[in-house]
Amino acid sequence: MSDLPVRPRYSLIVCDSQPLTIAGIRAVTAAHTEFDLVADCDSIIALRDIASRVRPAVVLVDKMMGLDSLPSWLHDSGAAATIVWGSAISEPEAVRLLKAGVQGILRKTASADTLLACLRAVVEGHSWMEESVFRAGTLQDRARRSGLTARERQVMELVEAGLKNRDIAAQLGIRPGTVKIHLKHIFEKTGVRGRYGLALSGLKDRGVLEIATTSAGGR
Repeated sequence: MSDLPVRPRYSLIVCDSQPLTIAGIRAVTAAHTEFDLVADCDSIIALRDIASRVRPAVVLVDKMMGLDSLPSWLHDSGAAATIVWGSAISEPEAVRLLKAGVQGILRKTASADTLLACLRAVVEGHSWMEESVFRAGTLQDRARRSGLTARERQVMELVEAGLKNRDIAAQLGIRPGTVKIHLKHIFEKTGVRGRYGLALSGLKDRGVLEIATTSAGGR
């Protein structure tokens, strides 16, 4: 019995336009029996067709397939966990993808171990992202946030929720210019750069988003 091959637990589809990239992923997953690259394609249209027949556990999609095409895929993807990766992914794009329902965000410079860590995380139901997606200074611990005033924490939480300055001002009964002043103090105290950085680090602090702290390590 011990000599029998171990069957893959999770089926994977890769949607990418570069054959060599797909071949590399196939080589990585072939060495780990928990994942089986069952199909590949080079468009969201083809992905939707294949996934309807294969019912994969996880899908890896190149960002170059189009950020505008992803929401419709996510709506139709069913139980498949979706990872988006690309040569470069900005903080605004990361926030947009996570809000749309993407479970994993990865750069194409990731190591094989990091790719596997991401795959394992999303099939287990976690949201996962590489630390390298953050700009320098974005990831900060709770201690630096504890130095904020009560009003600054209110503003920060509303920014993390995606509200614009004018909406924050209306909700708190203050002027938009006052919101900008509070944000300036928040950025100075936390070291976070920009409202998208606040949104991402807020997801991390609430335990909604798992961050890979190294490019080579697992979870």
